[in-house]
Amino acid sequence: MSKSKDNDALAKTKVVKYLIDTNRPYSTIDITANLHKEFGKTCVQRALDLLVVDGKVTEKVHGRQKVYFANQDNFPAVNEAELKEMDRRIAELHETVKKTSAECHKKENILSSLTSSLTSEDASKQLKALTAQISEMKSRLATIKAGTDSVTPEESLKIHKNHEQCFKQWRKRKRMANDMLEAILEGYPKSKKQLCEEVGIETDEESGVKLPGK
Repeated sequence: MSKSKDNDALAKTKVVKYLIDTNRPYSTIDITANLHKEFGKTCVQRALDLLVVDGKVTEKVHGRQKVYFANQDNFPAVNEAELKEMDRRIAELHETVKKTSAECHKKENILSSLTSSLTSEDASKQLKALTAQISEMKSRLATIKAGTDSVTPEESLKIHKNHEQCFKQWRKRKRMANDMLEAILEGYPKSKKQLCEEVGIETDEESGVKLPGK
């Protein structure tokens, strides 16, 4: 027997075994892929054609596609009691799969939580670092409180009041200057910018400063 015929015979044996084991309909492409492309599509198709002729495989046409499955006449007959037992077993297995999946999901969540948490060693290192940081900050705070040049609450309040008073004067004087410019511009033939240049006025905007709250 030639190598090609040997390959066809082996393909025929493996194809029919696969269809009997799975007992489901498949296309030629599906069977070729599911056999991990051990045989080419043409070789698989030849095997299927021979198996159909032998009565071991049934061929059905769905639209433009042909599907193949093991000839059901070659399987032993199953009585009603066996079918009911199979249905019961299938339902039981479905329930087992459901419970197992839920348990697996629960354990995956626990594992995810554990892997995202700090290890005892890492937590100990982080605690030491934070303790040292707190100690350093307490030391700095004590130094600041003991300093003779520290600002008292009364002095701080006085500084804030003076600061606010300066800004009030700034706003007031700016408003007065703008009022004067607007009055002059009523009889001035040129623009406000040209007036400021001629008089030598430098605005806040040109200096890159602005009042707080603006």
